[in-house]
Amino acid sequence: MKTYIALLRGINVGGHRKVPMAELRSILANIGLEGVKTYIQTGNIIFQSDEQKKTELERRIQNSILNHFGFEVSVLVRTKQELNSIFENCPLSEDKKINSYFAILSHVPNKKLVNEASQKTYENEEYFIIGDCIYFYCATGYGKAKFNLNYFERKLSVGATARNYKTMLKLISMAEENRPNL
Repeated sequence: MKTYIALLRGINVGGHRKVPMAELRSILANIGLEGVKTYIQTGNIIFQSDEQKKTELERRIQNSILNHFGFEVSVLVRTKQELNSIFENCPLSEDKKINSYFAILSHVPNKKLVNEASQKTYENEEYFIIGDCIYFYCATGYGKAKFNLNYFERKLSVGATARNYKTMLKLISMAEENRPNL
């Protein structure tokens, strides 16, 4: 049994695509996921499964949400080790890292597309596209950033969802606590 983290995009934002966490935990338990826990209302799920294919887990979670709530949601699944590696490989300095965002990508984008997308820069904003993550820091705060996740999704031909430093730390911690008994 392996511990996974599922990241949902665009739920419970501005009163749209409402997904109560208690209901979500229940429907995911009903499709065979074990030890299902959620963190805050924005779609962070920690669970265990014998399934080895993350794409299959993404499909099952996406279909269960569609069938129960009636709308599609983008789902990215990572192992605790993958999420921890993304977190630890952040190229930003430690003082910037604690105020940064991690945009997890659906897959590692084509190197040519990364080079093209990396040409876009903004004052007071830094980002690095490494593997399946965009590490992003804005000196004036994320709410004032010109950085646009949709731009990178289009340019890199990927799906993405972003989490801040504190959320990443909490998810890694919760995944560690949710380890199967060996």
